[in-house]
Amino acid sequence: MRSFFITLLVLLTGSFSMYAQSGNDELSLDAGTIESQFEYVTSKSGNYNAEGRRYEVVRAIWLDKLRGNVLDSLQVGRTEAAALSGTITSQQSTIDNLNAQLAETTGNLEAVTEEKDSMNFFGALISKASYNLILWSIIIVLSLLLLFFIFRFNRSNILTQEAKTKLSDLESEYEDHRRRALEREQRISRQLQDEINKYRKSK
Repeated sequence: MRSFFITLLVLLTGSFSMYAQSGNDELSLDAGTIESQFEYVTSKSGNYNAEGRRYEVVRAIWLDKLRGNVLDSLQVGRTEAAALSGTITSQQSTIDNLNAQLAETTGNLEAVTEEKDSMNFFGALISKASYNLILWSIIIVLSLLLLFFIFRFNRSNILTQEAKTKLSDLESEYEDHRRRALEREQRISRQLQDEINKYRKSK
């Protein structure tokens, strides 16, 4: 039984070593992410102890390769960042243009709505409510003026008729007075003539 466990432990250890070896073989400085390349360098580096300290030994060519890969990745990142910045700037410009067009469209819509809800009154745009108020005020004022002038006309007509009636009565009185005066004058003339005739006969 004990030998079985020992055999099983040896097999598991061997399998783990083979798996670790195959995993290390998949890591490379020519492919993969920067993190996997660091893992590759760490796994391939040697170590030793000196004066109670542990040192890792890494090949200089690996460090140069890793540094070049890091710089390339940084350059790619900067390029992508610049491209993204340009895209953001372009999109922001597009957004600003759309906002300007939206503001212009909104202004045009408000102007059309205001013009639709307004009336042209002596060259000025006023609301329909104000236009109706002004129009009805003018109509009421003109109606009142018309009624006033009709009243004045009727009053003047009545006064004219009264004046004509009084004038006619005055003319009638004058004609009667003239006729009576003429008759009195004629009577006095006859009396005077009679007196003259009497005087002549008495001589």
